[in-house]
Amino acid sequence: MIEILLLSQVAATLVMVGVIWFVQIVHYPLMARVPAAEFTAFEREHQNRTTVVVGPTMLVEAFSAAVLLAVPLPGIDFLLPAVGVSLLAVIWLSTILIQVPLHARLEKGFNAKTHRRLVLSNWIRTVAWTGRGVLVLLMLQAP
Repeated sequence: MIEILLLSQVAATLVMVGVIWFVQIVHYPLMARVPAAEFTAFEREHQNRTTVVVGPTMLVEAFSAAVLLAVPLPGIDFLLPAVGVSLLAVIWLSTILIQVPLHARLEKGFNAKTHRRLVLSNWIRTVAWTGRGVLVLLMLQAP
């Protein structure tokens, strides 16, 4: 059972690492090219479609990380899941406190300053998820 949770966490985290890098390098920067008359509809659709993709994945990642922190795996240093959960806290807090409010502002219409804040602040999640990716791969390699 614990092995399944570990594999679930690895899969969910690596999916999110790929998603966040795509969003950071491709999707968010291209938002500035959406015509103003279409931007509000685009932003709403972006939020709806993104939630369908990342919502379940983030929940699987969070649940498996919490269980693996509570039930230590043999051969895996407690520090790895502890740091992993800390990085998840950073990701979730950044999402709730920074990215969601910025998207809510952009839903009212494109604003270059708000868009720039979204792109720049998203590096918090990009770096944190990349760190989680390294951690889960290290956990997977443990004896």
